[in-house]
This record gives sequence, structure tokens and C-alpha cells, in this order.
Amino acid sequence: MPAPAPKEPVLNLSPSPGDEVKTTTCYMCACRCGIKVWLADGKIRYIQGNPEHPVNQGVLCAKGSAGIMQHYSPARLDKPLLRVGERGRGEFKEIEWDEALRIATDWLAPIRERNPDELAFFTGRDQSQALTGWWAQQFGTVNYAAHGGFCSVNMAAGGLYTLGGSFWEFGEPDWEHSRYLMLWGVAEDHDSNPIKLGLGKLKAHGAKIVAVNPVRSGYGAIADEWIGIRPGTDGLFAFALIHELLKADRIDLDYLVRYANAHWLVIDNPGGADDGLFARDGEGHPLCWVRDPHPGPLPQAEEGADTPHTAATRAAEAGIVHGATHTAEGSPLPPAGEGQGEGRALRADAIGISPAVVGEYTLPDGRRARPVFHLIAERYLDPQYAPDAVSERCGIPADTIRRIARELAEAAFDHPLTLPIAWTDAHGREHSEMVGRPVSMHAMRGISAHSNGFHTCRALHLLQMLLGAVDTPGSFRYQPPFPKPIAPSNRPGKLRQANGVLDAAPLGFVHAPEDLVVDEHGQPRRIDHAFSWAYPLSAHGMMHSVIRNAWAGDPYKIDTLMMFMANMSWNSAMNTSETIGWLTDKDDSGEYRIPRIIYADAYASEMVAYADLVLPDTTYLERFDAISMLDRPISDADSAIDAIRHPVVDAKEQREGRDVRGFQSVLIDLGARLGLPGLVHEDGSPRYRDYADYIVRHERAPGVGLLAGWRGEHGDLEAKGPPNPQQLDRYIEHGGFWRSPIPEHARYFKMANRGYLDWAQKMGFIGHADPIVLQLYSETLQKFRLAAQGHGERQPPEQHRERVATYFDPLPIWYEPFEGAQVADSASRYPLSAVTQRPMFMYHAWGSQNAWLRQITARNYLYLHPDTGARHGIADEDWIAVESHHGRITAQAKFAGNVQPDTVWTWNAIGKRKGAWRLAKDAPEGRKGFLLNHLISDITPRGDYANADPVTGQAAWFDLRVRIERVEPVGESAPQFPPLQLGEADNRPLRYGAEFRNKASR
Repeated sequence: MPAPAPKEPVLNLSPSPGDEVKTTTCYMCACRCGIKVWLADGKIRYIQGNPEHPVNQGVLCAKGSAGIMQHYSPARLDKPLLRVGERGRGEFKEIEWDEALRIATDWLAPIRERNPDELAFFTGRDQSQALTGWWAQQFGTVNYAAHGGFCSVNMAAGGLYTLGGSFWEFGEPDWEHSRYLMLWGVAEDHDSNPIKLGLGKLKAHGAKIVAVNPVRSGYGAIADEWIGIRPGTDGLFAFALIHELLKADRIDLDYLVRYANAHWLVIDNPGGADDGLFARDGEGHPLCWVRDPHPGPLPQAEEGADTPHTAATRAAEAGIVHGATHTAEGSPLPPAGEGQGEGRALRADAIGISPAVVGEYTLPDGRRARPVFHLIAERYLDPQYAPDAVSERCGIPADTIRRIARELAEAAFDHPLTLPIAWTDAHGREHSEMVGRPVSMHAMRGISAHSNGFHTCRALHLLQMLLGAVDTPGSFRYQPPFPKPIAPSNRPGKLRQANGVLDAAPLGFVHAPEDLVVDEHGQPRRIDHAFSWAYPLSAHGMMHSVIRNAWAGDPYKIDTLMMFMANMSWNSAMNTSETIGWLTDKDDSGEYRIPRIIYADAYASEMVAYADLVLPDTTYLERFDAISMLDRPISDADSAIDAIRHPVVDAKEQREGRDVRGFQSVLIDLGARLGLPGLVHEDGSPRYRDYADYIVRHERAPGVGLLAGWRGEHGDLEAKGPPNPQQLDRYIEHGGFWRSPIPEHARYFKMANRGYLDWAQKMGFIGHADPIVLQLYSETLQKFRLAAQGHGERQPPEQHRERVATYFDPLPIWYEPFEGAQVADSASRYPLSAVTQRPMFMYHAWGSQNAWLRQITARNYLYLHPDTGARHGIADEDWIAVESHHGRITAQAKFAGNVQPDTVWTWNAIGKRKGAWRLAKDAPEGRKGFLLNHLISDITPRGDYANADPVTGQAAWFDLRVRIERVEPVGESAPQFPPLQLGEADNRPLRYGAEFRNKASR
């Protein structure tokens, strides 16, 4: 008798991840993807991407999936803490919230009564600046900023003063139509899931991807071509490409005249108060020159096509050769009007004209002027920008530069992209189709984090505009609420009203010297020196300067430093060792030079140890947040999008004795206790219950609140409308986000598309529907240069004049990054550049304490090319000393072929201080992990300015120059510091989720 068949087990082939699912927004990086959080028995069991969410469409990375471990991190803070020992030792006692808020109120109330500027309020990557900046305005302090000053202000300012939009998170390549993409300095930490999705689309339709980066990782690893550039030379590379395009007649002049200021006349009056300003009529409108006394229409044989008078032809007519202005015969240009035909000055926005783009002309009042494009051709046709001249400095073969220029031109001009979509431009002209240049560019911190980054960013935008590749089909595209007028209208606040409220938000955009936040002597009024003559266009503030200046009392002493989620005693500090000293230093009377520090964080980071009062924040799964159109929205190029986070679990039920509050709600409560005008009713009672109530009921302007969806009493309005008490419920019902598509006819040419401009005005994104003219040449910068030359009522103090005159060039320039330029014999003494990148699987310091992500890597190496190792007598995994002009560290080397040989690099923020984040005492992050920050000075080698871009104040992290040498194995990185006493987690093997499996098997 045959044996019975084995009994088949009962298998559940489609098990539910949990017994309940909630949708919200991820917080593990800047993507802000939609996620579905599965719960089982009230605990988080699984996090997956939300397929309905427009940002990630269901895609989720390692960071997002590991949000479980972020939420259940042993490093979470549980109660408010009051320092009881010396600052920096981590000695605290737990207190209740009532006492914590009473202490904070007792500290802050006298400041607001006496001088609100004695509070310095600086926040890290909180993603809620629409609240924190407004709160600072209500308090009345000018001393507010967020993390952008050491992250992306060069990118933002470079774009907003040029295009009215920017790279980073406010624009994107046309993933559907681009045929050629250049990635400039893009690591994989920002916006990673949307970029991964986009790169997949480009690969699928055969587009070429070129990665310009000294390190080839992440996106660069899948690029068709890697350009291993030397750090800080991207601007030179861009100028060489521009040089080749100009020389080869491969310029979209039609685009430049229609959408940019290429034809605007610039006054040529050396030494005069109007030199370099635009010629304007009596009503202030810019002028251009029209040679034909009977103007005809612009050449329009094909929308977007080359005009018959091409760039080189017109340049030759003006005799622009090798940077000098001559006739074709080589003699100097004749006086305006001689040999150039008759003409007249007309408004530059006039319809149906064919303006001159080169030449010198005499205005009716006798002043001489030249078009912007003339100045561009004159500058960038100079041989100093030829590929052979820049090749060695950039580390890129000249033939490669010439080939890339040809490829850009071929993609843009030989294969233009046409979409059969009718549209009307801002001047009422109707177009039957949209013609674009399928060349796109994207850039991030590799461009931004240099002392020449602002002008490098403008150089990239100049390159885009010359190709006609800004917001056309196939090119870089704006995301709402951008583009904005150039420059954006909101200026930084500097005066206090009778009720103590600042006249505007502390951060904004300077238009001219009179907008600076300086005193009657031209000295800075902000503790970080932002918006001063030293760093005029510092739109995001200068967080990296706060601690030194507060310690030094420069320009005055503050009373309290309040910070949120900014690890300024460790990986967010340049000059980390000295920063630790400033935080703990005392004056002759034995009092701390920075009298009080209030710090809010969710985790026991290094910075917690230096606080006097610690306010424990929730995790992102325990609170409400608004990803607002007033702040950093998640729009794409085809739609406006905002979103919320909401509590998927109750913080009080997560761990016994845990009593934490979202910092935004704490700020609302604190503001009411202080009686800040916007936070209390006339009778002094609180205006808002908590942050969720603020999100719903606060109006920045009538009908404009933090969220744009489901507005109005019945929730039937969008963008503008009265508050809706059920608004948050509507967001939760719709997956946590709101999306409003841009009309199809309004999705390209947004800066000059009547459909888009009207839609954006209706949505409240712009105040008026006038076209936004792209600025090849910046009159804002020229106004500062004129002030430095002695013109105008507001002029810089003597010590800043040369600096302002040099770096406020209205056309993009390139200069050697300051560290290399100011250290004697830098090239021989410090022959290597050193940069950091963040991996795709971690983000800032909080990611590298995550139990799951630590299994990918728990320490970092200094990566160098094998050829670099051979030159310096270093073998793979040797211990080495790394030295800059400022400091010395010890780390372990690792060979990697994916790096330019004159550059070394490492992952940022993995190295931890022992005792922080409640890691085990022998955790690899503390023993072998390290920071390059110890080598980076917060001031220039000369000691006269912050180690920052002179235009925006952006921290110049990537200017670092080092030398390396082998040392005997030590087994531990240096420097090391005494361990912090912040507690230690259970070191048993991680078995999260076992209880779910055990329950399922019963």
C-alpha cells in the first residue's frame, strides 16, 4: 500500500502587513514621499510607499522603509531636561512640561521687553519655516534663520536672482522629453526617489546622461558619461561650454530676446553713478535699440528657431573678438550711429520689433549704451575661457569640453522638440505649438557649497538660457509656486512696529543696498551678519556663523540661543572642536559667554549635551506637519502639491513614561505665554490650540493659509479661501496630500505664458500676472558694485568696498575658491581637495543612528583613488593623517576608483561622538567613524570673513584642501572627545518584529 501523501501546509500567500493602515508623509529625507504605515496591535509593523502619491508613486528607498527604526530609536528623548552639571557633560534632570515652559517663558519674556534681538532663534531641517520664521517675526527678533545657509542658499539665490526659480527642490528636468541631461554636483541624498524615477524614464527613451562630479556614485554610476571634475571648477567648465557655443553660432537668440534681457541696453559710463544700469524711459521701463526706423516683427519662421542673424554673425558685426570690441577690420568701433544704421531706443517689451543685440548706441540724452548680449559675447569669447585654457585647471580634456558643447548644441538645435499644444504668451501672441530644446540640467550641493558657488550657479543658468533651455519642452522646468518675480518681492525685516513685531519676516531677498539689515554705520545688525555688506544676498541666513559670533559678542551679546534640530556641536559645525569650546566657554566672572541655550530635538544628539533646557520633540509619525506652499512644497512641474503629516500613533503610548510634544505646538504654546501679538487674542488668551489648529486657522493673508487644499467653509475651494475646520480630515481622507494640475496649455514657458501667469496669480503664488524676464545680466548686483565704487546714499564701510566691487559682477564670474587662493603655496602644501557626500541610504546625522541603516554601514573611510594612494605611499586600508591649514585628523583610507585622483572624499555625518545617540560605547561610528568638519575652518585663512560665499554667505564646506600621509595603525579615529553621558541603549541583537511573527504562528 503506497505511503500517504505528505500533508500540505496551509500557506497565506497574501498576508496583510497589519490590521490597520494610515497614509502620511515621510520625513527621512527631503523627498517627502507618500507612505503607507501599517499597524499591528497599535505598533508600526511595516512602511511602504504610497502608489497614489505624486512624489514617489509608490517607490520607497531604504531610508523610508527604515522609518520604523527611526520611530523606535533608543536615542529618543522622553521628557524635558534641565541641565544640572557643567554644559557639555550631558548631566540633566527630567522635569515636567509645565516647569519647562515656565522656565523658557521666564527667560524669553524679559528679552522681548528689553530687546528682542537678544534672542537668536535658528532651526535645522525642520521643514516648517512657514511657522518658525513667522514666530520669530512676532517675537520681533531679526536673528532667525534655518539650515539653508550651510546647505543650499547659493543654489536658491543664484536661481531666484536669475530665473525666478532654482535647481534643488524647486525645479526639475523634463523627464518625459529631455534627450540630454547634465547633472552638476548632484549626490543621491536630495530628492532621490523622484530623481530615480526620472532617470529611469530618460534611460528608457535613450537620453544621454552626463554626470559632472569629482565622485562617481549613485546617479553618476548609471550615467552614460562621468566627468570627474576638480572641485570648485564647475564654473570654468560652464564658461568653456559657453565659449564654444558662442564661437559656433549655437545660441537661441530668439529665445533670449523673447524671454530674457539679452537686448536690454546697459549704460556705458565708467565712473558714473549710472554705469552698468539699464537704460530706462521716463516710466522706468528698460530700453532696447531698434536699428530699423520702421520696426518689423521678430523673425518667426519657426517658434524657437535660430534667427537669421545668428550669434556669431551679430558678434562679428560688432567686431567682438578675443574680448575686445573692434570692427571686422580690427579697428575700434566707430561712435554709435556711425556705420551702424539709424535707429532709436524703444521699450524692450514692445511687440513686433527686431532689437539689436550687439553694438554701441547713443541714447537721446547723449549717454552711450550696449545690449546685454554684447557684454556676454565680449566676455565669454575671450580666449581665457577656451577649452585649452581651462582644461588643466578643471581636470577635463579640452577635446571632451568641445565634444560636450557640440552634443549640447546638437540636442538643442538639430533635434528641437515640438508639442502640439496651443498657448498664448504674456503679450497676447498666440502660438499653435510649443517648441523646446530637449536639453536639461540639474544641480545640487557640489555646486552650492563653494565660496564661488553663487556665480557658478548663475553660470549654469546662463548656459541654459543661451541654449533656450529654461521651461521649454525637454528642458529644466519650474515647479509651482515658481517662477517668482526677479528678485522675489519679500525683503528681510529690520524695523519693529509699536507692538514689537518685525515689519517683515527675518529672511527675504535684498533688491538694493537700502534693503540691508545694517546700522547707521553700515555694521551688521544680525548676529550671523546675514544681509550685511559682508554677505548681502544671504537669503537663508548664516547659521554656521551664529555660535562664533554669539560667543564673541559680534556685533553684540545675545541672551538666549534657541535651536531646533540643528546638530551644531558636531556634524553641522565647521570648526567642530572650537565650536565645542565656544559653547562651553565662560567669561571672567564665571558665566557662560552664551548665557542660555534652549534646544529641541527628538533624539539624544551631540548638541543635546550643550543645552541648558531640552525640549523633547516627537518623531515624525507622532505629530502634525504642513508641507506648505508657503515653505518648501512638493510640487512637480505639472501641478501644485502640498501635504501633511499626522499622528499615526500616540506618542504617550509608545514607551512608558514618555512625554514629548511636537516642537511646532510647543512654539505655539510658548508664543501665547509670551503674549506675542499673532498668537493671542486681544484679551491675551491663546489664539491657537496647537500646531494642527494653527495649520487650519492661520491666514498669512486673507484666504491664504499653510495648506491650499479644501479651503472654504465647505471645503470646495483651493489655494485661496476662508479656513475650513475639517481641512485636515480631508487631507487624511485623500492620502495626506492635495494636488492641483496646471492647465495643459500653461505647463511650459511659465515665465511668459499668459495661461500660467493668470493661474498662478489666481492661486496666490504671484501678486501680479506680468511676465518674468530672465536676467542674463543682474542689475541688482550692479547696484551693489556701484555703491562700492562710491555711488548712492548707502555705501559699504571702507573694509568691504573692494570685496563688494569684485564679487558683485552683474555677469557670472569664476574665481579660485578662497581656501586654495589664500593659503600660501596651497597647491604644493595641500594638493588634494576633500569633499563629503551623503549616501542614498542615510540622511543627516539622524539617519546614521538608525538600527537598520547602520547594518548597511556603521563607519566611514576616507576614499581615495589607487593612483593617489601610490603617490603618497599609502596602501588600501592604511591609517592616515589628513591635514588642512586648520587642523589634523586620523582616519582609515580605502581605495576607490570612482573618484577624481586629486580629490579624496567620505560619507558625511556617520562619525559620531562617543556617548551620543545612545549608541554602545564601542560603536564603530564613535571609534572608527570621523568627520572632515574638524579640518574645516569657519573663517577664511586670512581670518577676515566667514568661510563662505561673499555674495550669499553660503558655507564653503567643499573648498577644503588637505594633504595626507600614512601613520602607524591606531585602530581609532582622531580627534576623540570625552564620552557624553546621554545614556546607552540595550546592546542585545535587534529582533524588532519577532512578536508579530510569533503571534502569527500561534
